[in-house]
Amino acid sequence: MKRKILITLSYLLLFSLALSFIYPFLWMVSATFKPEIEIQSPNLIPSAFSVDSYRAVFNKIPIGRAFINSVFVSVCVTFSVLVLSSIVGYALSHLKFRGRELIFSIMLFTMMIPFQVTLIPMYVLMVKFGWVNTYMALIFPALISVFGIYLFKQYFQSIPHDLIEAARLDGYHELFIIFRIVWPNSVPAIVTVGILTFMNIWNDVLWPIIVIRTRNLMTMPQMVTLFATGGQAEAQIGTILASATMLALPVVIMYLFFQRHFIESMATTGLKE
Repeated sequence: MKRKILITLSYLLLFSLALSFIYPFLWMVSATFKPEIEIQSPNLIPSAFSVDSYRAVFNKIPIGRAFINSVFVSVCVTFSVLVLSSIVGYALSHLKFRGRELIFSIMLFTMMIPFQVTLIPMYVLMVKFGWVNTYMALIFPALISVFGIYLFKQYFQSIPHDLIEAARLDGYHELFIIFRIVWPNSVPAIVTVGILTFMNIWNDVLWPIIVIRTRNLMTMPQMVTLFATGGQAEAQIGTILASATMLALPVVIMYLFFQRHFIESMATTGLKE
């Protein structure tokens, strides 16, 4: 009997904690459908359903174009990170060469450097290459991820080396082994790196603000930030929340769809050394 009571109390506590985390997001979504005068209310159900906030966003800024820009940049970077980081991760986990551990240590060290330190040098490079106000300025600096390399290396170590050696004896080259043998056995790691990379690029605001000034090339976070802080929203809270909801929704949907693989990969790589 005591065990059942403890289990019930545990579930109630977990439910309360989950509700405390998800309530602000639910309130934000609900507020976008409320009349402006009701937004301050903590109730989740609006008394009068309205899409005026979303209509105002589409009328005031090219949010559709910004969405396409963000999707294009995020997909390009995510694909590049998956390919290049998995190749490097495979080399560090299954290839033997001099200096392998030193290279890996240097890579880990770069993860400790704040991105603000490299911000100005990277911008100078973009200016010298003539890439300011182009998609290249958004894509090129993020083509490979050290965290992605680390995650792939840790996960690839769980793949039996005998399987790799058998493929080599059959005459397959290393790239074939990576994409036809290792990748199918590393779906959780691929999904995790893909989600984290997509989220980081999708939510990035500072770098696009620095290198992009043309309205038609602005990403969605950049557009929403300038919209909320630049006066175009005209202090309409519902309109600001509507733009924030449209910004957050794609990432939330992606995570909900791939959360099983994401959790599996994080648990596995956390145990591998």
